[in-house]
Amino acid sequence: MIVVAVIAILASIALPSYQESIRKSRRADAKSALLAASQAMEKYYTERQTYLSATLGANSTDVYRTTSPDNFYTLSFTATPTASAYSIEAAPRTGTSQTADKCGTFTITQTGAKGVTGGSLTVAECW
Repeated sequence: MIVVAVIAILASIALPSYQESIRKSRRADAKSALLAASQAMEKYYTERQTYLSATLGANSTDVYRTTSPDNFYTLSFTATPTASAYSIEAAPRTGTSQTADKCGTFTITQTGAKGVTGGSLTVAECW
């Protein structure tokens, strides 16, 4: 009985730590998607001299897709891109364990400024 109690205590400590470690490793999915989307936006700007009309989606005319490579985050513009500016966010997908991540939603702008919102960690801790 004592062995079962010890195993239960260890499991109650180890499982949350393991889950947080998994969420932390999946943040790379958001960061790589945002950097790839940002690079695609810069290519779009180089070809057209504007960010206007750039879209995210699954069509061949879209600049980048709306989901991260591993499907843990959804990408979208925080506001409609202007001629000289954009801001893209990667929000944890509903129904995944990433919704409990301490970083929340990742963002990046045309200047390369990185941010996080909705979480308890700072930009430096998340990026």
